[in-house]
Amino acid sequence: MFKKKPSLKTLSPLRSSDRRKIADQIISNYHLELPQEETLEQSEAELAANNAVRIRNLRNSLLPEGSLSAKFTTTAGPDLKEVSGTIYVGASTGEEPRVLWISHESFLYPTGLLPLLHTPEFVLSKLRTGADLMTPGLALGPPFPSGATKNSVVAIASLDKPSVPMVVGVCEIDVSSLKQVQGAKGHAVRGLHWDGDEIWAWSQNGKPGGTSPDEVDGWNANEYALEKQVERINLESSRMDQEQGGVALDSETQLPVDPRNDYIDGEDISEQDLTEKRELSTKEIDEAFRNAFFYAMHQHRAAHQDDPRHGLDYPIPQSLVISNLILPYLPIFTPADAASLQIKKTSWKNAKKFIKSLDKQKILKSKDRDGGECVVQDVDFKDPNIVNFVPYRLPRKETSGADSGGGGGGKNIISGSSSDDTSIGQSLRRLSLLRPTEKFAPLFQAANATIKTLYLPSEIRPIITSYIESERLVSNTNKRLVNINPVLANAVFNGQSSMDHEVLAKGTVPRDAIIDRVIQSCSPYWVILRNDETREDVKAKGGQPPTIQIVHETRSGNKTVSKVSGVESFHINPQPLADELQKACASSTSVSQLVGSSPKHPVQEIQVQGPQKEIIIKALEKRGVNRQWVEVVEKTKGKKR
Repeated sequence: MFKKKPSLKTLSPLRSSDRRKIADQIISNYHLELPQEETLEQSEAELAANNAVRIRNLRNSLLPEGSLSAKFTTTAGPDLKEVSGTIYVGASTGEEPRVLWISHESFLYPTGLLPLLHTPEFVLSKLRTGADLMTPGLALGPPFPSGATKNSVVAIASLDKPSVPMVVGVCEIDVSSLKQVQGAKGHAVRGLHWDGDEIWAWSQNGKPGGTSPDEVDGWNANEYALEKQVERINLESSRMDQEQGGVALDSETQLPVDPRNDYIDGEDISEQDLTEKRELSTKEIDEAFRNAFFYAMHQHRAAHQDDPRHGLDYPIPQSLVISNLILPYLPIFTPADAASLQIKKTSWKNAKKFIKSLDKQKILKSKDRDGGECVVQDVDFKDPNIVNFVPYRLPRKETSGADSGGGGGGKNIISGSSSDDTSIGQSLRRLSLLRPTEKFAPLFQAANATIKTLYLPSEIRPIITSYIESERLVSNTNKRLVNINPVLANAVFNGQSSMDHEVLAKGTVPRDAIIDRVIQSCSPYWVILRNDETREDVKAKGGQPPTIQIVHETRSGNKTVSKVSGVESFHINPQPLADELQKACASSTSVSQLVGSSPKHPVQEIQVQGPQKEIIIKALEKRGVNRQWVEVVEKTKGKKR
């Protein structure tokens, strides 16, 4: 979780009451017991006093006096989802302050002692880069520590230093109940914090954490059990190499196998490949991008033979070329591939120059739009590179890195949506409602209506018309004019404007002017109905109907960023929308609280790199949002549309 440096707020001292509450929460979460002391017979008062001292000492050992706290924000997971929490910093007398506890999702995670699990050193080295520990990677068991149950917090050490915890994580399964790990599948521990991450490196003076010791007293594993366990793992690993492909821990074993690494999440290659695989050259990256485009066109040509456009909808923006026609077809099998196969590492450096290179070879036709964006207008599907293309193997969907561009994630990217996004396909209706004020009560009562009800503007017109007709106020000379009686004069024309004095002096007014004045004087409300909801199902909110705002701003001189806010009112979760925009726009996205929004009702803001107004509006329209409900603010040119 802390592979990248988190964003930290300013450290502030913990109040004594908060420190006690947090320490008590830690004692409760981890079932800590007070240290027992051998004492002579004591009175109840003396026992109570001694217990209070022991509780205070235990609290101070967990969270020393003078501890500090700060909010943090960072990213986690393959999709770099934004997470936040609190760190608690403290130190014993004479020691340098360090991060002692991490609060995330209402749970406190320590950076110290926990139930200890073990794994081989080469597996641990991968865990210290943010990978999760898979079940076959567990060592020195079964049996495993009884405290290593599902959702419990554990530490992980290597077999080389079995008493030195190097990783803190959360059990994804009940590790304590495992009877066998070799041949098992699935996640065992999800890593949160490890030796060498940004929390380990944090200190108030910028000095990183110290090197780990060779041994920690009180956590020594049984040497005989350890020796036997290593021997057993070597034997089982060698046998697994022969049967199904596994990582052999004994480097001297000579077996003609192609080992697979099932110990670490997302790895489907040998340990040797992980450590010795060379970095791709620029020429190889260029070739991978060209082949990915040819692969996409070959697939479209085969799948849409009867369509003259072969399934493509022109013009195609450069961002969609990358996200829909390149990324899904790149051979990304490992996180290292995902890091190498990026448009910025090609010789073209950006999507526009890549498209222009294909245009120069007459493989496609392109054109520049206003603002410098390049679009594809046509593709030559008879080009030999497309017709004679031979498809290659693409990674499975679950392969690590696929979601960020590998072929396994291609369908997700092409569809541009997440299966977890329930807002896609929804039907929305935005209604403006009005509540009459007290002064209009006589008008509504005459029409057997109440002012305590919310009305549509179209529903107020017949009510006012009914009152006018019941009081016989229609002019005999002009049916569009209404004679003003004392009730209308007091309720509608109160003399606050010059027009009111003129109307009252004249004695008549157009019917539409009365209705418009009533509507303008009502209190505004709004409601957004989803799918089959009715006005009675949803509580209306006061004020003008909300809009979704898209703001284009210039950053760092000439770079444009698109900001989207206000989607929550339309039953849209900002994070899945940001994930879709990241793929559709082929650019980075982030979700954070909108500056100035209420802490009680926070509004999230999505930031997308580049001027992405049209792509954002199309994504919103898929979620039932009418284009007229979107307000676009151009701060790059100082115009508002």
